[in-house]
Amino acid sequence: MDAPSPPLPAPPPSALPGKYLAFTLGRESYGVPVLAVREIIRLCPITPVASMPAHVRGVINLRGKVIPVVDLRIRFGLHDVVDHDRTCIVIMQVAAAGGGSRPYGAIVDGVDEVAAYAAEDLVPPPDFGVAIDTRFITGMARRDAGVTTLIDLEAIARADREPA
Repeated sequence: MDAPSPPLPAPPPSALPGKYLAFTLGRESYGVPVLAVREIIRLCPITPVASMPAHVRGVINLRGKVIPVVDLRIRFGLHDVVDHDRTCIVIMQVAAAGGGSRPYGAIVDGVDEVAAYAAEDLVPPPDFGVAIDTRFITGMARRDAGVTTLIDLEAIARADREPA
């Protein structure tokens, strides 16, 4: 009888050490690389666009630029999504389909801090053992009070461009 083979090592996280903007969705902490963030604005009127998925709230006009806005709470399947006084829009730069970059707005429940994570703070997304969609997660960042889920805004923006 053969001895069971040792488990394969976990893949390294694709999140890189550096500074991340930490924000909340529901009661959980999430982060995106701070270099992708252009600005944080108060929630403002959003113009709906016909035939969009539920998580695409519409567009805003920010200083003459029309920017798509997605609600990350809905995108991640969080329930009881209600805007409140800390709800804001994080304006980020993501890759454009034709090359270059474009602005992309994400509604979050609140911005917490800019946190710096070293390589030893980062671990790959856990293996949940079931069919859980982790394609938008680049890694997990350990911190004193828990864990911050690091997300890939580029992957979310690409998925929003793909036909359903």
